[in-house]
Amino acid sequence: MALAGFSTEEVSVTAEQNVLTVEGRKAESADQQYLYQGIPARPFRRVFNLADYVQVKSASLDGGLLKIELVREIPEAMKPRLIAIGTGSAGNDNKQIEHNKAA
Repeated sequence: MALAGFSTEEVSVTAEQNVLTVEGRKAESADQQYLYQGIPARPFRRVFNLADYVQVKSASLDGGLLKIELVREIPEAMKPRLIAIGTGSAGNDNKQIEHNKAA
């Protein structure tokens, strides 16, 4: 995300469940007046919906670019697993029950 003119103190990144919020507010300086300001310094807020199991790993602001590193971590219980297939005769543990006949 391009954030030219903003410092790390003026930008906040918040992650809650599946929502990532990036907010920025420029420090107001009343003593300066501009005839023309090329890069606007108005406050902003961007909200992004994240997919399931996506976590924010890190964020960095360098040269006016905000880089947010995302990683998808699927829990072990949700990962696909290989199930072994047995043969019909080897996996047959059925036992035959014998009945005693009392005569």
